[in-house]
Amino acid sequence: MSKPQFTLYSTVVGPNGWKVAMILSELGLTYDTIFLDFSKKEQKAPEFTKLNPNGRIPAIIDHGNSDFVLWESNAIIEYILAKYDMEHKLSYSDFDNQQYLRQWLYFQASGQGPYYGQAVWFIKVQGGKPEECVDRYQAETRRVLQVLNGVLAEREWLVGHHISAADIAFLQWNTSADRIILGPEYIDREAPHVRRWMNAMIARPGIKKVMDERAQKLSG
Repeated sequence: MSKPQFTLYSTVVGPNGWKVAMILSELGLTYDTIFLDFSKKEQKAPEFTKLNPNGRIPAIIDHGNSDFVLWESNAIIEYILAKYDMEHKLSYSDFDNQQYLRQWLYFQASGQGPYYGQAVWFIKVQGGKPEECVDRYQAETRRVLQVLNGVLAEREWLVGHHISAADIAFLQWNTSADRIILGPEYIDREAPHVRRWMNAMIARPGIKKVMDERAQKLSG
């Protein structure tokens, strides 16, 4: 058996490694995942910080490109698209849509991930205290979902006429809104266009494969 093209460093709980896995899966790129145990601080160990000095996941090694190393999830996604998505399955060839895709990736990185992540931290790790922090980050989660819902009321996908990495980047964090931050009833009731969009992504074989793997590991 040939060696997978990529090594992906991830963790079972955090969404960011899984969104990279979905991009790789959708493009048919082979990869092995090394899951770091955050309870043992493996993300801070010298073996990993020599790859990512920030001590966070994900990071990749591209064995097809002289063991090229990259970290930060959306930078990784942009790299994969630029180098391997020549058919533009998850990207676009025209300049304007390339910029729109980048716009949404930046919004995901700056607007969704940090707010959802803080919400999860205060709910799961801090036991819902202090309440004003939980309230703030739940409110920000709702705000982000309403931004998405308003746009998706007018279009099927965030960019152009087909699914792109811009869409996929949001999916795993939105499942955190369902599981932990707000409960699934919020999106069902208040952001139905987001739910339709999420369901359309989850139905895709490449994405479903990764979603099923994550669900299995979370339950195990």
